[in-house]
Amino acid sequence: MPCTVVVGAQWGDEGKGKIVDALSAEADFVARYQGGPNAGHSVIHQGRTVVLQLIPSGILTPGKRCLIGNGVVVDLARLREEVERIEALGVDARVRLGVSGSAHLILPYHLAAERVTEKGEGAIGTTGRGIGFAYRDKAARTGLRVADLEDAPWFLERAGRNLARLQREFPESDELRSMTAEQVLDQLTDLARWVKPMVTDVSLELHEALARGRRVLLEGAQGTLLDLDHGTYPYVTSSSASAAGAAIGVGLGPRVVARVIGVSKAYATRVGHGPFPSEMPASEAERLRARGEEYGAVTGRPRRCGWLDLPALRYAARINGLDELAITKLDVLDEFDEIQVAERYDVGGKAVDRFPSSTRELERCRPVWRGFPGWKTATSGARRWEDLPGAARSYLEWIEDRAGVPVTVVSVGAEREAEIRRGVAVR
Repeated sequence: MPCTVVVGAQWGDEGKGKIVDALSAEADFVARYQGGPNAGHSVIHQGRTVVLQLIPSGILTPGKRCLIGNGVVVDLARLREEVERIEALGVDARVRLGVSGSAHLILPYHLAAERVTEKGEGAIGTTGRGIGFAYRDKAARTGLRVADLEDAPWFLERAGRNLARLQREFPESDELRSMTAEQVLDQLTDLARWVKPMVTDVSLELHEALARGRRVLLEGAQGTLLDLDHGTYPYVTSSSASAAGAAIGVGLGPRVVARVIGVSKAYATRVGHGPFPSEMPASEAERLRARGEEYGAVTGRPRRCGWLDLPALRYAARINGLDELAITKLDVLDEFDEIQVAERYDVGGKAVDRFPSSTRELERCRPVWRGFPGWKTATSGARRWEDLPGAARSYLEWIEDRAGVPVTVVSVGAEREAEIRRGVAVR
């Protein structure tokens, strides 16, 4: 039984958590394949919003095995806080959660270093969770992994070298200067004992599950336009957020992926710095932000808001090989008289249909708008395609036609049941 991948088709915050939560009913395993506690997947559980940062969004569906893959970077303190918060809701998180021994650790010196670099002109607007520096150590082959906690002397020696290097690199950091490797290890001792029963070989578990015909859902964090290779570099995350990162992030071969579902809002948002061609004027953005509650689930930062960007969506469809689109937050547009879409760009008087690979070129892009009549009718109660207003259906049909990907899920509210399905299932 092959895997289904759920991936963000924009700059993150598309509503992947809700889509994965809903699809988890039809899966046996749900695994996160990249990112770290910079994710904020919001799911409604028993009438309250639960924000999942490291734990897969399938954890709220009883009986589902949830795994954190080798491609994720893990802050053990935050993971324990998250598990305890979920267990307080009556969810049996620890018995169903597995953590790859090959997942790299976010350590206190990563957090301290990131706090330094996010000050001043070089800042790119990260969440400040140490994720970029943890991935930097991974790429430099100096990182420390969950399994390394089993060998305290070796861990201490390696952490000491890493810390000394950062102290030389950032001499202005009082926090780094006063930190010792012994302190780092002391902070992790209790956490290492806590996580040990959950440590597993995620690759082997999933391989054996697929061999038994089990259904596997692979959950991405952030979005395609924040992918390290294919996003708006350098204003990107530090991992492969596109669908191609899914199999490698859980230790499987590429042929296990049979379906890729891209998640996109009916409009667009972005957090942090970087080009955003379809960004709205401030007054219009504030209206959309208020209706859509567009504030970061992790940081609380107000998200930048804009209209849907068609060249960017087509780009995401190509990069990920999307089979289906899930359009979220359609209901947020219910009160708008007119809906705009950036159909193409204008660069110095020249029409451009493609999403540029150069961030500098993207900064020069000006949107060429196409307007759609608003439907001015509440969509939150719609549960069938036929329940949607005609103008909303026309808008969605135009998106799937121009993006070249069928819209199979439409979300019209935060609740699990507030969606319309047009044939999507985990298989």
